[in-house]
Amino acid sequence: MKILFLEDDEELGRHVQKALEAAGHVIDSCSTGADALFLAMSNPYDVLVLDRMVPGVDGLSVMKALRVAGNRTPVLLLTAMDGVEDRVEGLEAGADDYLVKPFAVTELLARLNALMRRPPIPDAAPVLKVADLEIDLIRRTVMRAGQRIDLQAQEFKLLEYLVRHAGELVTRTMLLENVWSFHFDPRSNIIESHMSRLRTKVDRGFDRELIQTVRGSGYRIDGG
Repeated sequence: MKILFLEDDEELGRHVQKALEAAGHVIDSCSTGADALFLAMSNPYDVLVLDRMVPGVDGLSVMKALRVAGNRTPVLLLTAMDGVEDRVEGLEAGADDYLVKPFAVTELLARLNALMRRPPIPDAAPVLKVADLEIDLIRRTVMRAGQRIDLQAQEFKLLEYLVRHAGELVTRTMLLENVWSFHFDPRSNIIESHMSRLRTKVDRGFDRELIQTVRGSGYRIDGG
């Protein structure tokens, strides 16, 4: 796979790049967020590995800028910040996975391979619709009955996944694997808290609820 690697620690950067290349991957390395943003906007990559804490424009800012621009390349954040709130912040901003430093390169390789095994999002029209709800994938906006709904990055990702599977049962496991990192603690209530906020924004004040809870099984969005 072709990987963009942002890391300002020269020794660590050389070590990781050598290991990834030995595993058969093509690596573009850089040490500044500005360079990473330029490369990611100018070239296609299979995955972006971004150090969250580089000086200046950090990896989190790079990722946020890419998501705003509609770049959906999978992102794995490297971070020395191991608090749950820090990891959640990165995931909510659009990261697909995280890895806390120090880490074993073998684990990094395993996580990259896991990201590549996820089924690709199928090509589709730039606007997804269910009932009176519309998601514009280019502008990253959500409208219902002509009213704009403002969502955070992870809420948008969650709603998009539900709409892409409209009428189908979406289990908690499916959401953990496809909307959050596969490695996120399955005991966390992150899905329930996000779903509660999303339902408030999408359903409150409208004639009927689109997002349904299937007790003991998962969720469904149904416009029928």
